[in-house]
Amino acid sequence: MKIIGFTGMPGSGKTEAVKVAKELGPKVKVKVFSMGDIVKDEARKRGIEINDENVGGFATGERENFGKGIWAERTAERIKNISDGIVVIIDGIRNNEEIEKFREIFGKDFMTIAIHTRTKERFGRMIERKREDDIKSKEEFDRRDERELGWGIGATIARADITVMNEGTLESFKQKIREILLQITS
Repeated sequence: MKIIGFTGMPGSGKTEAVKVAKELGPKVKVKVFSMGDIVKDEARKRGIEINDENVGGFATGERENFGKGIWAERTAERIKNISDGIVVIIDGIRNNEEIEKFREIFGKDFMTIAIHTRTKERFGRMIERKREDDIKSKEEFDRRDERELGWGIGATIARADITVMNEGTLESFKQKIREILLQITS
């Protein structure tokens, strides 16, 4: 089993990269696990209203109470029963402790891809996409970036096995991701 973790600041293009992975075709079977969705699922179970501040605060609290690798542990529990021959995509790795936890559990089968995009572009994308936990102002955007950087995402991006710049058209970005994923999975 090959396990590929995407990391990058909010709005960098991780969701688009996941879409590309899902479209790799019949030769490459893909199963996606979104760490953000796992956080939101757990927050809903606890009756927490889903918005950026609440979900971010909950994720931070869990890291403080159970260690920075807690979301990797909870994600790995869902991955353990996946059969060989499946490419697992993990969307949303936020810190080095999560990388270390995935490497501890999955060994050489795990690798990371960082997606980097300019701040101005990320902000515009987040305003346009209107997800339930997204920002609605520049102040919220700045707070979210600060929180993510506080979790250690900058170091995670810096130590990724592969870095992809997402500075051009959506189609050129998708082509880069497609080529990388096909190379890794062949």
